[in-house]
Amino acid sequence: MNPDLLQFSPGAYLAPAVDWLNKNFHPFFDAVTKLIEAVLGAIETTLLYPPPYATIVIAVLLTAFLVSVRVSVVTAIALAFCLLAGFWTASMQTLALVTVAVIISVAIAFPLGVLASRYRKFEAAIRPVLDIMQTVPPWVYLIPAVMIFSLGRVPAIIATIVYGIPPMLRLTTLAFNQVPKDLLELGHATGASPRSILFKIEIPSATPTLLVGLNQCILLSLAMVVLAGLVGAGGLGAEVTRGLTRMEMGLGLRAGLSIVAVAILLDRVSRGVLQRQQAPGAAKPA
Repeated sequence: MNPDLLQFSPGAYLAPAVDWLNKNFHPFFDAVTKLIEAVLGAIETTLLYPPPYATIVIAVLLTAFLVSVRVSVVTAIALAFCLLAGFWTASMQTLALVTVAVIISVAIAFPLGVLASRYRKFEAAIRPVLDIMQTVPPWVYLIPAVMIFSLGRVPAIIATIVYGIPPMLRLTTLAFNQVPKDLLELGHATGASPRSILFKIEIPSATPTLLVGLNQCILLSLAMVVLAGLVGAGGLGAEVTRGLTRMEMGLGLRAGLSIVAVAILLDRVSRGVLQRQQAPGAAKPA
């Protein structure tokens, strides 16, 4: 028996499927591309239009007012490092890309995680899908994304979203499963509506685990930034790729540390904002 007959080639089935999608849903994909490009362009213009020092001052004042003084200090250090490293424009592009990807990932993963915590059959159905999404090497997501959306920032966003959904979805499910049953029973006993129980009991109780999920989503999205540089997404990923191809250690190291600075900035700001919203009367988060 010819051993080639026993080989399984997923590409033989996926390539025609991608071609069919491109042929029949091109207007939809084109609309998605224009929407993502418009949102990314608006965020980048907002971040890059003022002089860098003005942007840093505005960011520091906003984080001091909305979060805490300590988080504003972290913001100043992170943004100042990106500026002094010579990657201000690339850092703002990366910040815009990751912000959009994380927002969309959370918007998809959070409601699905809530549903999975309520319906065991739904959780059992999506568990193998999440296993596959987390096991497949992240650069593999770029292949169908590029085939559908061509090169550029849009396939990078799509691949980053796919890579960022599983940890947020899993930890959302875990967070809601860990809500104390006595609190839920108390809410039902007082006649609270399901909406009130969700926003006043479940979400506040699940916040610590949700913050872990958000942190993982941000970090994994930033991990995709480097790979996204391979498909023309620009930003710090392109600088890391350039340093690798040119064998310039200094360039790659500066770009990598800038990615770390952006990651710390996003983590501290998002964590602080969520904690303050959940506990408005408590002390400001560190």
